[in-house]
Amino acid sequence: MADSTGLQFVSSYAFEAMQKVDVVRLAALSDPELRLLLPCLVRMALCAPADQSQSWAQDKKLILRLLSGVEAVNSIVALLSVDFHALEQDARKEQQLRHKAGGSNGESILVSQLQHGLTLEFEHSDPLRRLRLALSELLAIMNKVADSNGEFFLKSSELFESPVYLEEVADVLCILQAELPSLLPIVDVAEALLHVRNGDWFLCLLVANVPDSFNEVCRGLIKNGERQDEESVGGRRRTEALRQLCQMNPSQALNIRAMVVEECHLPGLGVALTLDYKPDTADEAVSPLVSYVSGLLLGTNSKVRTWFSMFIRNGQQRKRESSSVLWQMRRQLLLELVAILPRSRSTHVPNDGDMGEGSSGYSGLREEHVVKASALLRLYCALMGIAGLRPTDEEAEQLLQLMTSRPPATPAGVRFVSLSFCKLLAFPTLVSTPEQEQLMVMWLSWMIKEEEYFESAAGVSASFGEMLLLVAMYFHSNQLSSIIELVCSTLGMKIAIKPSSLSKMKTIFTQEIFTEQVVTAHAVRVAVTNNLSANITGFLPIHCIYQLLRSRAFTKHKVSIKDWIYRQLCETTTPIHTQLIPLIDAYINSILTPASKANPEATNQPITEQEILNVFQASAGQGEVGRGGRQRYSITTQLLILYYILSYEENLLASTKQLALMQKKPKSYSAALMDQIPIKYLVTQAQGLQQEFGGLHSALLRLLATNYPHLCLVEDWVCEEEVTGTLPLLRKMMLPSNTCRYTQSQLHQAFQKLPSSSPRLMRILEHLTLLSPADLIPYAEALTTSTALLLEPAVPRRILQTLNKLWMGLNTVMPRRLWVMTVNALQPSAKLLRQQRYTQNDLMVDPLIVLRCDQRVYRCPPLMDIVLHMLNGYLLASKAYLHCHLKETADFDRQSQTVSNLGVPGQPDTPEVTREELKNALLAAQDSAAVQILLEVCLPTSEEQQLGANTESLLRSIRGPMPGKSKKGSLGPRARGSVKDAEPEGGLLSDLREVQCLICCLLHQMFIADPNIAKLVHFQGYPQALLPLTVAGIPSIHICLDFIPELLAQPQLEKQIFAIQLLSYLCTQYALPKSLSVARLAISVMGTLLTVLTRAKRFSFFMPTLPCLVAFCQAFPPLYDDVAALLVQVGQVCASDVATKARDIDPLIARLQYLKEKPQEAVVPVEGSSKLTLPQRTAEELGGTDPDVQICYCVEATFMDIISSTLHGL
Repeated sequence: MADSTGLQFVSSYAFEAMQKVDVVRLAALSDPELRLLLPCLVRMALCAPADQSQSWAQDKKLILRLLSGVEAVNSIVALLSVDFHALEQDARKEQQLRHKAGGSNGESILVSQLQHGLTLEFEHSDPLRRLRLALSELLAIMNKVADSNGEFFLKSSELFESPVYLEEVADVLCILQAELPSLLPIVDVAEALLHVRNGDWFLCLLVANVPDSFNEVCRGLIKNGERQDEESVGGRRRTEALRQLCQMNPSQALNIRAMVVEECHLPGLGVALTLDYKPDTADEAVSPLVSYVSGLLLGTNSKVRTWFSMFIRNGQQRKRESSSVLWQMRRQLLLELVAILPRSRSTHVPNDGDMGEGSSGYSGLREEHVVKASALLRLYCALMGIAGLRPTDEEAEQLLQLMTSRPPATPAGVRFVSLSFCKLLAFPTLVSTPEQEQLMVMWLSWMIKEEEYFESAAGVSASFGEMLLLVAMYFHSNQLSSIIELVCSTLGMKIAIKPSSLSKMKTIFTQEIFTEQVVTAHAVRVAVTNNLSANITGFLPIHCIYQLLRSRAFTKHKVSIKDWIYRQLCETTTPIHTQLIPLIDAYINSILTPASKANPEATNQPITEQEILNVFQASAGQGEVGRGGRQRYSITTQLLILYYILSYEENLLASTKQLALMQKKPKSYSAALMDQIPIKYLVTQAQGLQQEFGGLHSALLRLLATNYPHLCLVEDWVCEEEVTGTLPLLRKMMLPSNTCRYTQSQLHQAFQKLPSSSPRLMRILEHLTLLSPADLIPYAEALTTSTALLLEPAVPRRILQTLNKLWMGLNTVMPRRLWVMTVNALQPSAKLLRQQRYTQNDLMVDPLIVLRCDQRVYRCPPLMDIVLHMLNGYLLASKAYLHCHLKETADFDRQSQTVSNLGVPGQPDTPEVTREELKNALLAAQDSAAVQILLEVCLPTSEEQQLGANTESLLRSIRGPMPGKSKKGSLGPRARGSVKDAEPEGGLLSDLREVQCLICCLLHQMFIADPNIAKLVHFQGYPQALLPLTVAGIPSIHICLDFIPELLAQPQLEKQIFAIQLLSYLCTQYALPKSLSVARLAISVMGTLLTVLTRAKRFSFFMPTLPCLVAFCQAFPPLYDDVAALLVQVGQVCASDVATKARDIDPLIARLQYLKEKPQEAVVPVEGSSKLTLPQRTAEELGGTDPDVQICYCVEATFMDIISSTLHGL
């Protein structure tokens, strides 16, 4: 508002005195300053105070004394003597009249027709008329503002423009607002004053006389303000008025600036207030202007960022004006920038000319200016990248001088160099002349030379040297988007950088500064990061090496990187750095895949086995985890090396075809090495620290499931929950710290003195159960080598069970070594004498070695549980071993065979499918052999048979007696005997029964995992005496219903008999619709075979299968008619053969027909119960009959059993 120039505004000293009512300060004011505050002071002196204290009475006297010598006081007193109530009523009537008239300036109630101009009327009027004139004029302006819909206008008013009467008008205005606050709200009055000349002066006087209204007025003006104040006259007037208000009350300037940002209005005001702000301490590191503008552009509020960016963009479109707030801001920033430049580098100073040329000697950036320089660089990046600021030549020159200055070697200096480098990449247009380009190249060369010194002197792990390397690698691989992402990440802001703008920098980097060979040679010499973890942020050597590995620069230029990677992996700690796993993956890829087909030898070297052993030597020295001495390497290093080995082996198998084509076969790590790595223990450790290891644990699990499935058994995970859960933790907490510690030798001696040492051994074992699995590792050898001693008689069952529990705990941390020790310890005594020791490889090649143990194990359930666990694991390990072996050899064998067969006709290649089929056949034979051996173990020995053990007890315990079950050749109930008589004296509690349950559980898991095993085993067949056990004990055996029809179709009579016997038990156990349909098929097959079998085969087939018909009828009564018809048909066929020998068999046929038609009449009451009658036959008669006669009698017995079972069911 240039129109108020020359007028005296209220000083900040006077305003503060008014705010605090400091009479002493008021008395010190000059007469012109005091004149501006008279309206408030007069009202203060005349109005009755609310404060009745003595101190205020004294202050009031001082105010009266102060006012007594001022002539203008009398006119103000006269103004206060008017009847304001009547004046307010007239004003409201005039407002209503104007509202009805549509706002036209017609008749006025406040002011009658003026004879002269407004100024002359005001001069000649009495106080009341003066109030009416000012009020009428003010209300007219306020009404026009209300009707303007936000459009700015400047009201020409003689009353507010005459310099002679400005003070009197100001007095009238202040008195009106003070006495009529409801009619004239101060915010509305302030808004109206913006539309008249000298409005900012009137506004300051009004607020100074009502100091409590300062914040209210400012907030109202900001809320009603424009989003971009520099765009319009109204916005500039509003900004200037608020700026004057804040100069009057500077303590509230920052609060007003905060209101501006909150409302996103008047951005120029926020900048102007910051320019006006003078901090109490002048030695701040960063100036208020830099802090404010940086906060707006780099803050999290996108609305504020967009609003201020628009202010910058719009401000640049106008011609350069010295009064523009934007240009004032740019000038101030440039002055701050020049002020911190090294004097000798400042070749172009601003126009002010207050800074002369510096000395010719070179001086670096001063340490106290580094932080401020970094803040200025980020601010200019934000202004240019986010707000679209286009720097002038002067600004560009000074920025380049600052960016290429050389800071001291401090962490702040490292940060400054990184920011400068990224700004060069983000805005390459700053370098426009050859001289500037040469300056930049010299500075970059200085960066390369000094980066090691900076890193060591500053004591930081992430220096700008790594960033230089990284950018150079990105340029060489043309990954411009990665450079842009790196620049934005370092600067901490999202900037739109066009990849095409980096072409000049790319040329400089790739051809002048960093050739690819220089990059690779330099990268290997960079020191690894000590204790690398995710807590170390910034760009590290690992980022550079990773990019070079991806671009294959090391192999291309024959630079060995293996040692650097190994050293870095050994210098890691938790939480794991996110770049480590991608680094290992890229390294493995560079080992296996050549950089180009033309040079297949261009690959990196893998880590040697000795280096890997060094990492695990503390662990491998004692079991699987070192307990005796301090570990040299951290668990993080060991896990990363483990991940490297497993991932290397997996990628090696996946790449065999490509490697075979190139006649290249990288070396695989030996099995001996893998045996010395505590895989399971390390994975368990990673599981407990998943948050620290990030995605490493899941990656290891994936590799284990593929290459070591025997270490990922489901039952092992369940067992781990029992070992590492809450209850074991509580039990361990109950263990006193000063408890007795047992040594391995004491444990070994207790085992040797069994059974006399059973109590002592039990105490030792119970103590060991309280230890964690890792603490049990030193006792593993003593526990396993003495296992065979527990097979002796009189060893308490509790010792066996406790040993089983300890073994399962050890299995969670050292399974592979534990299994080998246990298998060797359980060998039969004859083998132990020969000192035959099996290795891990032996057991994977032939898992059945596990079952070649001492025969007494088969009747020791706790040890049998261990054997079955190992067998399951080694069967899975054998599958993985054979799969890997096939992958390793197949492609190379095929490649060599193709080469050897070149030019030799008639020698076709062996198809690959044959090798796969042979492997599958071997695995199937292996699994089926294991199942058959286990089923054989379930059979009772001769001693157990003598004691009355019965394999059918398990079946009978579940479903009760089976009426149709009889031994081969049995003819009636007397020959079969009673079920109750067959029960052993001990009932179901026996070692055999427990072993049978354990074996059935394992077979159930195997059948679920691979149903083809169940099919193969049942096609091979097994003793019929085991059918009750397998059907009742293996829940998944119902899948046999799927292939029994195929088994019935086999040409071998033995398989057909086995199928029907198996089906009879399945029908009783699983009475399902599917079972019914298969049973119908079986009856049909029996009827068909009756017509085609010879006399001898007929006897062999029907004698064992006819009793199975009883089970069919018992499970499915609707089959009775089909079964009866089959039985009659069998009897008729056999009777016809007997009739040819003149034997009288007709009575039997007639009896069978009668039983079929009227079965209920075959029942005769005996002592109140139903009982079947069957003719008694002597042993001689039965023994002398021929096969057909025996079949006839068997048919009759089957009939009677069916009828009996039916009645029993009723």
